[in-house]
Amino acid sequence: MSKRRVVFLDRDGTLNRDVGYPGHFGQIHFYPAAADAVRKLKESGYAAVVITHQSGVGLGYFTEESLSDLHRQFAAALAGEGARLDGIYYCPHHPDSPDETYRRDCSCRKPRPGLLLRAASELNLDLEGCAMIGDKVDDILLGRSVGARSILVLTGYGKEARGILAESPRPPDFIADGILQAVDWVLGAGEGR
Repeated sequence: MSKRRVVFLDRDGTLNRDVGYPGHFGQIHFYPAAADAVRKLKESGYAAVVITHQSGVGLGYFTEESLSDLHRQFAAALAGEGARLDGIYYCPHHPDSPDETYRRDCSCRKPRPGLLLRAASELNLDLEGCAMIGDKVDDILLGRSVGARSILVLTGYGKEARGILAESPRPPDFIADGILQAVDWVLGAGEGR
């Protein structure tokens, strides 16, 4: 079976507002274009996979069980709008966690590629030609770590990240106002800046 094309998506600040460590689905507020963006990816034959830091688990703000419930509802809400995700991968670790189970600086913590490599293996994804969309410097560096096209969105922390990345020798491949413009660029429908 041939490998599938994929776009990796950050969660907080990219698909939904970043409210800081949401522990239940009631704290999730999708950006208006989030479902449209995921639906466009799926209709174009791409897998859509969320890659997210969830160090709130490691810091003791919420449990992995409550995070799993949040992610189940998150995926169901998007699917209800015809925007089915192929997976949600998260890193629960934090180097300063009070719980030794989660106290580590692991290979799945952005910008290290552990989550992308795991998703690619489990979901039969083609990392060649993939893209990573996110609002933080670590999202752009994560994409770069596997040779992905990296797109910065100016939602969430994007404007702050743009200033930092302006000094980088390898800036994002594209800077988008939001998730839909980022997806349009990936699909070849957007105009470069």
